[in-house]
Amino acid sequence: MQNDRKYEYYDSIPYGKLGIIALRGYEDRIKDIDSYLVNWRSEREINDNHAHFDGYKRESYLIQAKNPRFGSGEAKGLLLDSVRGDDIYIIADVLNHSLTYTVAGQCNHMSPDDHYSDIKRIIAAISGKARRINVIMPFLYESRQHRRTGRESMDCAMALQELVAMGVDDIITFDAHDTRVQNAIPTSGFESIMPTYQFIKNMLATCPEITIDKDHLMVISPDEGGMNRAIYMASNLEVNMGTFYKRRDYSRIVDGRNPIIAHEFLGEDVAGMDMIIVDDMISSGDSMLEVSSLLKDKGARNIYVCTTFGLFTNGLDKFDKAYEEGLISKVFTTNLIYQSPELLSREWYVSCDMNKFIALLIDTLNHDASISALLEPTEKIRKAIDEYNAKHKG
Repeated sequence: MQNDRKYEYYDSIPYGKLGIIALRGYEDRIKDIDSYLVNWRSEREINDNHAHFDGYKRESYLIQAKNPRFGSGEAKGLLLDSVRGDDIYIIADVLNHSLTYTVAGQCNHMSPDDHYSDIKRIIAAISGKARRINVIMPFLYESRQHRRTGRESMDCAMALQELVAMGVDDIITFDAHDTRVQNAIPTSGFESIMPTYQFIKNMLATCPEITIDKDHLMVISPDEGGMNRAIYMASNLEVNMGTFYKRRDYSRIVDGRNPIIAHEFLGEDVAGMDMIIVDDMISSGDSMLEVSSLLKDKGARNIYVCTTFGLFTNGLDKFDKAYEEGLISKVFTTNLIYQSPELLSREWYVSCDMNKFIALLIDTLNHDASISALLEPTEKIRKAIDEYNAKHKG
């Protein structure tokens, strides 16, 4: 693990004793993250007698915390371990809808609002005793309500300001819907990380039929708002890209949004080529499947979908049908949010594991070192592509 790192950031003194608080719903993933950290740190040669390295090597870095609820549905944050002087990382999956709680005998599924409130409760329980508080929120809470276009709320900006006001030093998220929302907290730490390397790595491991060159492969953005992530992936793959323009009906609103009238394609001929559609999320999936259908109508060969978050809010049936009809070949999403057993069982689905990356991120930040290499993994992407090409051409 350590051999592929450019520099040994872990030679520096940690910012504080590491502590990780995983909120309810992240238990399965946090075990892997903690295991990576325990193994890496157990192998390092450090001065155990130095005060700054007190507690550096431990059997676990997890801080036990709970959010118990009363019968009324109200809740509180409860710490079971000391956090005084610690460098704390709170990890929460605000989209984990599989969790429930009881209100007056009725079963309620936890909403993003419930998860966000639990984050604030744990911060309040810390009560300023930690040396630093970092919040890792893979899906940024209310990130789809990030701007004001009329008389409406700006929920994401308000949430960011609230967390900072409560004492949070850094907020780390993945593939934020619009990174400009960080302007709401211009003097505080905010990082939005792209999982491009993990997408490419898993794609090359599961799709040996792909030929990586401009004559056989193209990256597609399903709308103009996501062009940056498509450009970044296309640049690393050294292939061309195309995009769709969503023509909307701004005279009416359906389910809180202006309905899409049509998708207009802007790009070169796609006939006979493999397509990689890259986006931040699959919500209902209607737009993604419509874009796939339009590309197929233009003669595209295999279509691979890469999205950071797979919500599948309207179920999996339409994707099952699209796969059976040859409309899509594979769908790649990360395990940053909850994945249902039904989703994981699908033949067309590939889960991109982010646990090792999050562990590396925490390890680096705890040493107060630069994460630039993690934010721009171009060298690792090129290495993976070169190894793939050598294997399939040799």
